[in-house]
Amino acid sequence: MITLHRLGHKLELFHLNPDLIVTVEGHPDTVIALATGAKIVVAETPQRVCQAVRAYRIEIMAGAMKSRQDQRESSGGTVSQLRPAAAGDQADLI
Repeated sequence: MITLHRLGHKLELFHLNPDLIVTVEGHPDTVIALATGAKIVVAETPQRVCQAVRAYRIEIMAGAMKSRQDQRESSGGTVSQLRPAAAGDQADLI
């Protein structure tokens, strides 16, 4: 979730699932259109909203990569390699 402020309510934070964001427009206020059809006017600039979404996605990917690394380390630590496929065969994991 990303943390934003509704326009006119700078002291009141709310959290938004960035996966629901369809568009972010600034004209002159920042309007976020959601996949649900709802529109939210926020105090942040469109650039700030985009930075928050980017940071959120980086955090999610970093967590997934860390989890995968931890799983590899706990199961022996080797990474599977792909063997080139022979004509007509599919590549196998070895």
